[in-house]
Amino acid sequence: MAGALRRRIGLGLLTGYGVGVMVGAGIYVLVGAVAAQAGIWAPLAFGLAGLVAAPSALSYAELSTRIPEAAGEAAFIEKGLRLHWLAVLVGLGIVVAGTVSAAAVLRGGVGYLTSVIDLAPWLAILLAGGALVAVAVLGVLESLALATAFTLAEVAGLGMVSWAGLAAGAPSPDWLAGGAVPWTGLGTAAVLAFFAFIGFEDIVNMAEEVRRPEYTLPRAILLSLAITTALYALVSFAAVRAVPLAALGGSEQPLALVWETATGRGARFLSLIAVAAAMNGVLAQIVMASRVLFGLGKRTPRLAVFHRAHPRFGTPVAATLLVGAAVIMAALLLPVAALAGMTSVVLLAVFVTVNAALIALKRRVPEAPFRVPGWVPQAGLIAALGALAVALAGAA
Repeated sequence: MAGALRRRIGLGLLTGYGVGVMVGAGIYVLVGAVAAQAGIWAPLAFGLAGLVAAPSALSYAELSTRIPEAAGEAAFIEKGLRLHWLAVLVGLGIVVAGTVSAAAVLRGGVGYLTSVIDLAPWLAILLAGGALVAVAVLGVLESLALATAFTLAEVAGLGMVSWAGLAAGAPSPDWLAGGAVPWTGLGTAAVLAFFAFIGFEDIVNMAEEVRRPEYTLPRAILLSLAITTALYALVSFAAVRAVPLAALGGSEQPLALVWETATGRGARFLSLIAVAAAMNGVLAQIVMASRVLFGLGKRTPRLAVFHRAHPRFGTPVAATLLVGAAVIMAALLLPVAALAGMTSVVLLAVFVTVNAALIALKRRVPEAPFRVPGWVPQAGLIAALGALAVALAGAA
């Protein structure tokens, strides 16, 4: 059928996709910022952030079984709140946020790439961006397989840094000194760390390409969140054990600093892993945004041209090419770094409306293939509102 996507994805690949989206390139710089606020209690900050993200993740898990559609949040909001205009607005907002985010990550990844390979940045953007768009067009199985390979490289790099930090012979003076929990700093750090968990929501947009979506989607969401939380806690534990807090908090490459401090060797390999992380993030956002556009085409006649899958590849080619071209052009031409800061604000606002949609749906139709208690979306809504307020205050 011309409008149908192919169901080729199982639990393993979908979980790998989710972990890769969340880990991305952020953890390679965020550990230092969190440690600067929470001190040696940075692992606890990441754990608390995971708990803050958990209610929204559970809400997404239930909604993904109630409404397994590629439009994801747009479908949730339309059926839950019964506001078509808001659903379309949210869907387009997610497409724009994903495009801007991918452009920012592509630009950053090219910066790492050109430090290793002598290549003009504009040419590197065209080559890397074009290759990722081609993979996204060829098939979802190929896209997620490549994303999972990138994820394995990222996790391997984080594992090596964690091993180095934990095996370091002499712990840092701050670690040995210990101290009371800085509750104010811990709270600030947990809100900051929350942004490292944004990404699990992309999983639901793969709903029409997943085998047994009612079984696979909620498990992939929850497994991704659990794996990422454990990974963040381990990496931050190793970092604050090995490196003095002042140095860690002031570093733009804190994980490279952990490796160099613990082993006495250079960390050039982390640049290559950062490239893999960036390419993973770009590919994931192109795949996600094109699926949202595909789903919106089903709901909005003006976007119907995008609700078509290629008969051979089984992918939304028109949507993928449009999103991919926009990502490459934005990376080449726009001050993406300034725009990328709005991505988190958009997604937190989406979390608020998605949790509200589930609250409304549970009141009208209590039964669902996968159910969470009624307080879960309420807690998710409150947590997202709080994080949104902090993000807006920081941007003001």
